[in-house]
Amino acid sequence: MLQTSNYSLVLSLQFLLLSYDLFVNSFSELLQKTPVIQLVLFIIQDIAVLFNIIIIFLMFFNTFVFQAGLVNLLFHKFKGTIILTAVYFALSISLHVWVMNLRWKNSNSFIWTDGLQMLFVFQRLVWTEF
Repeated sequence: MLQTSNYSLVLSLQFLLLSYDLFVNSFSELLQKTPVIQLVLFIIQDIAVLFNIIIIFLMFFNTFVFQAGLVNLLFHKFKGTIILTAVYFALSISLHVWVMNLRWKNSNSFIWTDGLQMLFVFQRLVWTEF
């Protein structure tokens, strides 16, 4: 069980992971000329979001509500957070795959399709709610 003093450490770790996510979302387009670095940043970003999901569930498992067997109540209360996190994770992976497929072969030209722009906007909109 997490002690009160450990909550600040967990919150700091989540803040650090979300800050990295924001940093990559903000500045990854500047690295389109070097797709290998962009790929590494995207992989680390997806792993950071996955770690945030794991931390959220670990925090759920350490509550008295969960230990009392009221899992349904806990998941009902945080259904929006869980769904939003899963949608953001799926949108991030699909955006990263699409961007890398378009730019890996031709990194010298700027390729931005309508579908990619729509996915980009949806992913950023979900991040603002995340």
